[in-house]
Amino acid sequence: MADLRAGLIGIGMMGRHHARVLRELPGVELVAIADPAGDPHGVAGDLEVLPDVESLIAAGLDLAVVAIPTRFHEDAALKLAEAGVHTLVEKPISQSVEEGQRMVDAFSVKGLVGAVGHIERFNPALQELRRRIEAGDLGEVYQVITRRQGPFPSRIADVGVGKDLGSHDVDLTAWVVQSPYRSVYAQTVHKSGREFEDMMLATGRLESGVVVNHVVNWLSPMKERVAIVTGERGAFVADTATGDLTFYANGTFPLEWESISNFRGVSEGDVTRFSFPKREPLRVEHEAFRDAVLGIRHDVVTMEEGLRVLAVVEGVIESAKTGKSVEF
Repeated sequence: MADLRAGLIGIGMMGRHHARVLRELPGVELVAIADPAGDPHGVAGDLEVLPDVESLIAAGLDLAVVAIPTRFHEDAALKLAEAGVHTLVEKPISQSVEEGQRMVDAFSVKGLVGAVGHIERFNPALQELRRRIEAGDLGEVYQVITRRQGPFPSRIADVGVGKDLGSHDVDLTAWVVQSPYRSVYAQTVHKSGREFEDMMLATGRLESGVVVNHVVNWLSPMKERVAIVTGERGAFVADTATGDLTFYANGTFPLEWESISNFRGVSEGDVTRFSFPKREPLRVEHEAFRDAVLGIRHDVVTMEEGLRVLAVVEGVIESAKTGKSVEF
């Protein structure tokens, strides 16, 4: 069977990595690259850097990756859908729920694979975490806390920290626990002089009853990517920057101190850092997209799922503006 013909629009900070992985991916041939800004990182190789999505489509594609600024996602995706090209769009799916819905509809009508690049789902620590939660290792899940903070990336100009970084945590939380959001209440901060928020604190509840809390900002000099899931038998800590997963078990020693024995809490138990294969998340994401196009498997983040994430993040922003909780 001939390789799938792939095109890539956008070869900036993220697009350059897509170009590398697409070239390495078995069963896929990168045949065209487009970016109106040229090739700042020198990744085009022997391919001509095309000026727009129309010229990309003209190369004759089976699939495409859209890695341009969020405000251009809808236009590129709709043109690719009309041309019958399966498409992976970088997160967030779009600038607004309305734009995202039009994208979802366009790919659905054409029967095409429309995916969103929520890469954290393919992080080895989170994939192992979800597997262990599904297996019942944690028992009942009580709470999910995420912290995602670090310096401001100057390349992000058209969305705030909620849609850029916060969308990762919203998606991974609902996916790991396998429950959608019921409500959120949030506060945001504007300190960098931009129109968009650069700090977000959000708390909420999932349909399953699990409570969640997200700390997200571009105002910290230290980079942190942590998800903590606490439940009946202890707590998992996933560090997605390193791909590590650690389990803190509840202690099993009986309480002999009378003054605290009336408190039905837990004591400190064993700590286990798990060993498992750690593959590059972007490569695993591309493999899932390729296989979805071939009809082999369907574990990509669909545009419908990407749209639900965007709706929650927009709820976070609305809550911060109104001071009221937002229900879904």
